[in-house]
Amino acid sequence: MSNTSDGDDAKRQLKLVPPRHYEVGYGKPPSRTRFRSGQSGNPRGRPKGTKSKPPALNEERLKSIIIDEAYRTIKVRDGDRSVSVSMATAIIRALAVNAAKGNNRAALLFSTLLQTTERENRDLHNQWLDTAFTYKVEWDRELARRKRLGIIADDPLPHPDDIVINHRTGTVRVLGPMTKEEKQLWEAAKELKTDFADSIAWAQRRLKRERDPEKRQRLTASIEEDRGFLERIEKLIPDRKPLDWTK
Repeated sequence: MSNTSDGDDAKRQLKLVPPRHYEVGYGKPPSRTRFRSGQSGNPRGRPKGTKSKPPALNEERLKSIIIDEAYRTIKVRDGDRSVSVSMATAIIRALAVNAAKGNNRAALLFSTLLQTTERENRDLHNQWLDTAFTYKVEWDRELARRKRLGIIADDPLPHPDDIVINHRTGTVRVLGPMTKEEKQLWEAAKELKTDFADSIAWAQRRLKRERDPEKRQRLTASIEEDRGFLERIEKLIPDRKPLDWTK
């Protein structure tokens, strides 16, 4: 047993001693810097998070990659100029151009995509129209019931009176706020519009009586400024307007 142990120790010592003819160079570092047999070059191991992890069960990583790539902006030629469009736009444009040039396969694929898109848009429009009509009818009934029974409660948002359905064109317009936040904004806008309207009316009355040119100029400037503010508020939150059946 002792002879075997001594032999093993001698072999290990021989492995640690480099041969005398060992040359230092490319791929041959000095012996003192070489890794010893059985010694790891990275004793702490791989840092956490460096290895690619498989997606979780609720992740659809490939879909995210496809969407990101589809809407990545690229440069394409449009006549004599270069324009920036999404990858999806470039592909559909190329497909349409090939179809217009007489490529039967491209024409079939493009027409199929067009028909599918138009059908889905029509279905979504019909669903929205049906939802708006049902909402309006049911809330009209509920508000009538509350009035009949004397029930006092908050009005729904949007209010059914603010939902205007044009059955001739199949369009729906909402002329009032749809959330509590929008209602607060509408109420604040009403007060502002009233204040600006009162200010304009007061300045116009003063302007009729004023004879001083400098004061008339200031009043005129004040009226124009208030009208500008009023127009901007009106664009953001317009007043309810009667239904125009010609549209």
